[in-house]
Amino acid sequence: MSAAPFTQISVGVVVERRNADSPWIDFTWRPITALPGAPLVAPWTQLSAEGDSVTFYAGAAEVALYRTETAHYRDNLASGSPSLWVALRPTEAEPPFDLVAVTADPAEGEGFTQNGDHLVEPVPMPEPVRVIVEAFVAEHHVEQPFVKRKRDRANPEALARRGPPPKDRLR
Repeated sequence: MSAAPFTQISVGVVVERRNADSPWIDFTWRPITALPGAPLVAPWTQLSAEGDSVTFYAGAAEVALYRTETAHYRDNLASGSPSLWVALRPTEAEPPFDLVAVTADPAEGEGFTQNGDHLVEPVPMPEPVRVIVEAFVAEHHVEQPFVKRKRDRANPEALARRGPPPKDRLR
């Protein structure tokens, strides 16, 4: 977004690592939840391990809300399962990912997939975050009426065939 955000909400991100049943990779990774607020835990702290699954606290991020994107937030809230989109970038080192961004805008979440190597997944929106986003939409949303554009009428003279160009222009 080019403009400064109007509101920011701190969230913490939890990711899961699972053993992969594949000859090409050892693990699969995915964001599994967002926590309201930024916990006082160091990024990439192991939270739990059971079976072939290990969860880590990946770090904190700010969910930025913009007044111009309230229609997207409203659609997200109306979807029945409001989500936050988490974007992680592989590092080829430890820790294995950088937390790039967390957004409540589905269009921006989809935009993170354009890079091709980012891991982008929706996670359920925590209730305290949903309440803030709903209040933000209620306060700032301005319905934009749909305006159907009218096409210009074709100019038959401009579309008519013309004769051959003058002989002096052929040289």
